[in-house]
Amino acid sequence: MDIIPVLDLMGGSVVRARMGRRKTYRPIATPLAAGSDPLDVARGLLRLASFQRFYVADLDAIAASGNHRAALRRLKSELGVELWVDAGVADLDAARDWLDAGLGHLVVGSETQTGVELLDELAGDARVALSLDFRGDAFLGPSALLARPQAWPERVIVMTLQRIGSGAGPDFSRIAAVRALAGTRKLYAAGGARGAADLAELARAGVAGALVASCLHDGTLSGPEIAALGVPRVAGGS
Repeated sequence: MDIIPVLDLMGGSVVRARMGRRKTYRPIATPLAAGSDPLDVARGLLRLASFQRFYVADLDAIAASGNHRAALRRLKSELGVELWVDAGVADLDAARDWLDAGLGHLVVGSETQTGVELLDELAGDARVALSLDFRGDAFLGPSALLARPQAWPERVIVMTLQRIGSGAGPDFSRIAAVRALAGTRKLYAAGGARGAADLAELARAGVAGALVASCLHDGTLSGPEIAALGVPRVAGGS
């Protein structure tokens, strides 16, 4: 299983996300880093395991109040990891600008879309992933996105916002419903994972990977457990 650490960026800092209530987010306090600087936090996460990629939510870009491209350049140049970034991209010009910048793979978040046109335009681009965003029973995005799974790219994230940082466990029923529509596409779960047991259950459900944050910072998912799920350990890591 692919374990993908999450960096939620707001105001230049990594913030602690909880249940999608972005107005309440504050700079993260984590035993993995001395502060909330994105590069420092990422380095702390990489001391747990040799993660190959990070998911980044540029919350300022999603809110159209700025962006974190400078921080992304630092992460890419100094760490060499692959970045999957949701930067609130909602139109083709912005998508091409993002991809041309070479900062990472583009995550198209359903909450910022008005239809399926952008995915149609980007069809076949291996650098594009789709995040299907849910809050409770509500789908955040145009209903056409759910009605046309044939427009989905090869990687689909199932993002259950109210479970992020909640300790409630993954939304297995929602994941199963999307799994039934996704065909052979790779599915990634986001929100609620509490530790190795949840991740193992997701793997048994056919999920290709999981986006995780709280369980890494809280220590409920350890380096050895991550290694047992298939992510190489760091030499000397715990």
